[in-house]
Amino acid sequence: MKKLLLCGLLIFVSTRLTAGDDFCSTRNNSFNAGENISLVVFYNALGLYINAGTANFTVTTERLNNRPVYHIVATGVTNSKYDFIFKVRDRYETFIDTNNLLPYKFIRNVDEGGYKKYENITFNHAANTALSTQGVYKVPPCIQDVISSMYYARNINFNKYQPGDKIPFTIFLDNEVYNMYIRYQGKETVKTRYGKFRAIVFKPLLVKGTLFEGGEKMTVYVSDDANKVPLRIESPLLVGSVKVDLMSYQNLRYPLTSLISFR
Repeated sequence: MKKLLLCGLLIFVSTRLTAGDDFCSTRNNSFNAGENISLVVFYNALGLYINAGTANFTVTTERLNNRPVYHIVATGVTNSKYDFIFKVRDRYETFIDTNNLLPYKFIRNVDEGGYKKYENITFNHAANTALSTQGVYKVPPCIQDVISSMYYARNINFNKYQPGDKIPFTIFLDNEVYNMYIRYQGKETVKTRYGKFRAIVFKPLLVKGTLFEGGEKMTVYVSDDANKVPLRIESPLLVGSVKVDLMSYQNLRYPLTSLISFR
């Protein structure tokens, strides 16, 4: 579940853009090293939401092959009380260029209900290739991984778009290139378990899988301020539904001015 929630979080840029425009030259204006964001996953099957697990995102800076990078780690774990039903212990890592936010390396180490998978991918943007544990794959210019795309997306200026606009980009996952997009919905006020916020709203295109239906059924809310942190994700599942809420944060780059009031 965490893998799909993380992928669902990440899907951004408009039909008026192409991969050669802003994708290769985006500057980071939304997050800092030291940022830590935690979200809680609530699952509903019988009309009652239960605390099913947590997702956490941390950002540090380091050097990779003598280049300065943001090292971002995303983890997802189920609540230990429900491990007997479906145990999740997921860890994703991306190393992205501090200048243009393109990924150099992506690591995925997941354990989901006994299904285990490890991936280690190196991106060569000059050659437009991705080297994985399975081989070398051709990729389009300015390819993203599922975690780097979320941090790239936090730097999009949504004020340039109108409700209904589609914002496309490409990601590399499971040795395949996925042409994804989000549909910008506009801005509204959302009340979460943390508090009441002014939010930017969009619907990501999802690929049908074992938990999610395909299409634009997921709704994502991010803070309508310079941070653009995820506040809430709502989606139906093939069985039940899920709701993910921001629960804590540390070291945001800017004050969280979108917060109207605490719950």
